[in-house]
This record gives sequence, structure tokens and C-alpha cells, in this order.
Amino acid sequence: MNRIDRISAILIQLQSRRVVKAGDIAERFNISLRTVYRDIKTLEEAGIPLIGEAGVGYSIMDGYRLPPVMFTREEATAFLTAEKFVEKFTDATTNAQYQSAMYKVRAILKTSEKDALENLDGSIEVMKSYSHGRTVSNNDHIQTILNSIIHKKVVCIDYFAGHSQENTRRDVEPVGVVYLGSFWHLIAYCRLRNDYRDFRIDRIRKLAVTDVSYNNSKHPTLKAYIAQTAKEKELELVVIRVDKEIYNYLEHQKYYSGFISEKNVGNKIEMTFLTAFIESFARWYMMFGDHAEIIKPDALKDRVAAIITAISQKNLQEQDSY
Repeated sequence: MNRIDRISAILIQLQSRRVVKAGDIAERFNISLRTVYRDIKTLEEAGIPLIGEAGVGYSIMDGYRLPPVMFTREEATAFLTAEKFVEKFTDATTNAQYQSAMYKVRAILKTSEKDALENLDGSIEVMKSYSHGRTVSNNDHIQTILNSIIHKKVVCIDYFAGHSQENTRRDVEPVGVVYLGSFWHLIAYCRLRNDYRDFRIDRIRKLAVTDVSYNNSKHPTLKAYIAQTAKEKELELVVIRVDKEIYNYLEHQKYYSGFISEKNVGNKIEMTFLTAFIESFARWYMMFGDHAEIIKPDALKDRVAAIITAISQKNLQEQDSY
């Protein structure tokens, strides 16, 4: 990216948030802080009223407005692709809000770009697998929950607990929503249990935002909560490498085993997981183990070896009995 394009992109980034840290700009464009400061000075010299505070970040003076942002064809295509996912994997209200935003995006595109999106619309499709068939329920709660977080309001929910098969009423202080295991989850502080709880949103029968406010500064961020939960559950980090020729067979199964990330390593794909059950992971690994290798942990290697030994001994015993 040349300097003029980068400075323009920085200006757009400054419009996107109330305060933007210099470090965030440097990380996004892979530049030094010194270069960030130089680019910011260029914007100031161009007449952009920027406010900078040491240790906080930069912001544009309140009340200053810039002309509408124009999207490139590639950016508009990315919006269109995201629209397909929103349609399949969120609730009705979120989908409606996104479609409304897409109308605004399309409205400022050039005629040629509009035509390109129109032609491309039928060439992108997202299909839900069987495991995702129940992702979106009749409950239309996601946007209501997010609004309650913005306004810091306690939410009252009627919840059906899967483990106890009981209906309960809870007053909760929402922390965030997360998509996990083919379902949307509400992470919140439960006033009934005096602790944080994970509520599957499709099991929330009724939801109402109350007039009671709460102080969300006492709660961890969603990212911090997830990290702490993983630590408390003593999840094991698993790294394996599989032959690319069998990778497609694992594409859907991997999410049930705690899949986190993957990367290409030569003619193999290195996959990283977090699991609480080495035994279950070992038995899943046995399905394709002849086309894979375990990088870590040693506990998984030992368990797979033990299972193989047990199978061999059993087969020998059966042969001797004939």
C-alpha cells in the first residue's frame, strides 16, 4: 500500500471509533509508531481536526463530518459474502438490520459496481450442514441482548436448562454473545447463582430487558472470560498434522473436537485444538491416524499407543482361541 492510500485508510479508521490507538494503526498497516506519528501529522496539516492524548489515542473533533466513504468493488463483495453468513447463522432481527445496512452500502456504489454485485449475488451461497440445522431458532433475542449490553440493563430470562430439564427464571447481567458448537450463547452474570453462566440462546423461552442498570466495569470482557474458562477447565492444547488428501473428511468433524486454528506445513495441514477429554480425542484421532501425526501433547501419543496395543492384544487372544 502506498503512503497516500495508507493515510486515506487511517482517516477512515479514525472515523470508525471514538478513540484509535497508535499501536492499533501500526499493527493494522505493519508500520512503525514513528511512521504513524508522521502520517497523523500529515492529516493534521491537511486540516483534519485531530485530538491526540498520550497513552490514550487519537480521535476526530466532535461535530466534524467528512464526506461519505466510497467502497471498492472488493470491499462491497466482502459485504455481500458476509450477508450470506448473516442470513443463515443469525436471527431474524440481526438479518434484517444487516440487509438494511447493505441497502445503504449499495446506494453509494457506482453503477458499474452495483451491476457487478447484482451479477455476483447468485454466485455465492452458504449451505448449512446437518449439524447447523438447528442453529437459528424461533427465538429472536440476539439484538435485544446486544442493546441491553449497550445500555447496561439487567435482562430477565425464562430459561430451559438442558442438564436438569427444568424451566427457571433468571435476572442476568449480559457480558456478551458467542457462536460456539453450532449455537449462539449468552455469557452473563446470573444474579440467582451469583456467578457467571453460559445460556444457550435457543433455550431462552422469553426475554425482557428491565429498567435495572448494572455496572459492567466489574465484569470481565468476553475474550477474558473465555480465556479464563478454558484455563479453569484445564483444557489440553493438542496439535496434530494431517495429510492434505484426507483433510476434507475432517472439515466438519473438527469443530466437535475443540478446533481452534490451522496452517499449511509442507504437504500437511497443522491443526490446533483445545480439549478437555484426551480419551475422546484419542479415539477420534484413531479414525484417520494412519494419515496423521501427533505433535503434542505426549499424553495423547501415549493414549493412542495404548489403544493400539490393546487392540493388537485382543486380536491375538481371539486368534489363539480359534
